[in-house]
Amino acid sequence: MAQLVCGTLETAGPHRAHVCPRSEERANRWAVLALAGTGGFMTALDASIVNISLPSIARSFGVPLTGMVEWVITAYLVAIGAVLLTAGRVADMIGRKPIFVAGLLVFTAGSMGCGAAPSLPWLLFGRAFQGLGAALIFAVNIAMVTQAFPPAERGRALGVNAILVALGISVGPTVGGLLTQHLSWRWIFYVNVPVGALVVLAALGILTERARRARGRFDPAGAVLLAVGLSSLTLALSFGQEWGWISWRTLAAIGVGASALVVTAWVERRVAAPILDLALLGSRVFAFSLVSFVLAMLALFAVGFLLPFYFEELRGFDVERAGLLLTPLPLTLAVVAPLSGLLADRYGSRWLSPIGLGVACVGLLLLSRLDGTSSIGDVIAALVVTGLGQGLFSAPNTRTLMAAAPRRAQGLASGVLATGRVVGQSLSVALAGAVFAARGGDAAGGALAAGRAWLSRGQTTALQGTFLGAMRTAFLVCAAISAVGVVTALIRGDAPHREGAR
Repeated sequence: MAQLVCGTLETAGPHRAHVCPRSEERANRWAVLALAGTGGFMTALDASIVNISLPSIARSFGVPLTGMVEWVITAYLVAIGAVLLTAGRVADMIGRKPIFVAGLLVFTAGSMGCGAAPSLPWLLFGRAFQGLGAALIFAVNIAMVTQAFPPAERGRALGVNAILVALGISVGPTVGGLLTQHLSWRWIFYVNVPVGALVVLAALGILTERARRARGRFDPAGAVLLAVGLSSLTLALSFGQEWGWISWRTLAAIGVGASALVVTAWVERRVAAPILDLALLGSRVFAFSLVSFVLAMLALFAVGFLLPFYFEELRGFDVERAGLLLTPLPLTLAVVAPLSGLLADRYGSRWLSPIGLGVACVGLLLLSRLDGTSSIGDVIAALVVTGLGQGLFSAPNTRTLMAAAPRRAQGLASGVLATGRVVGQSLSVALAGAVFAARGGDAAGGALAAGRAWLSRGQTTALQGTFLGAMRTAFLVCAAISAVGVVTALIRGDAPHREGAR
């Protein structure tokens, strides 16, 4: 007979697949989900909450809105991209609890430093420090949920976690605008301090996993090379539009990043305990689940980037109304993601992921058809369809990816997934922004917003046509990327049957 012990297949007799280690997490699984989800929400929120407050920050320090102040956003993303994979590997060596708690402490301290920043350089240092903490949290977020729940409930739990991360990204601009308008920009950082302190205390009291001795050696060369490679690519994607995609700075950042990653692959094949186990990427299920996830982020993150321009510059809505009109997508995602996770638990993930991306592709096509006379109902319908597709895709795909990773590499798999999110979102903004600007949408939108009171009907019509053509092209490109994601999700194969043994 066989029975499931601590999520591991144990058979009667002398041969056992796994014996529960003393360091195993025994806390209530829903408490673990609440802690991991709250940490994910906080870090995702701070990736988007700053954007709307940049003008206030620039005025506060007496600097222009372009240039150094843009690093308030970029420093955070570069720090996350630099250390995510290394943090995931360290978590596999010493345990997830110490990495999670350390991430919360660093993130909370960084938030306090940002809020109290007396100068812009101090704020930039605080944002980088915040990003380091966020990377530690993101690196173990998925692994904590995966290990806390048995396979039969894992998809639903990952769906709930996906909701919290998506909501953090979605509500960031709205929360940032309200705090900046009614208090000051400093409160977009201060608000993290009491929440972070409470989560730290809860994690110390609830999580039971004990720290363990490191298994294998740490690979400092791989850690440094990955940090240089991923941070350089994140930098290029963040500033490529402003610097110019063929400028020497962009090309240099891409060259350094690509070279560092090539050398990383060479080094990692020759060390006993690599930061990035390339054998993990050799799994077809894992690799294609990861590719599908990056393509989904690349296609869908552009919605939140492009639609504010449509609402504010083409339609003339204020910031508050524009933020409200963006909420149907995350609300739909919040409803659908747990349900899709539950379906994946019962029936498997084989078809849910491609169907979800296919539905999201339809939503992107509907968004490409919006014009200056589209009703609010048309906008909401397109966003609901897009959110439905993203919700159907997210949890089943994450469940499949984590199931394809061996138990000893759950932290690394979580770090790889989080890195894929950062890369996909950065690429999404870079690509959508480049297409939109190349077709004249950026300039047309700015002219419409600035000259709404004095432009003639003919001028307005011409500018609106240029804007809509650019937006339509950008959404069609995103729809095409989503369609490619459908193909990669179809050919990835089934998740391993022995999920419980992992």
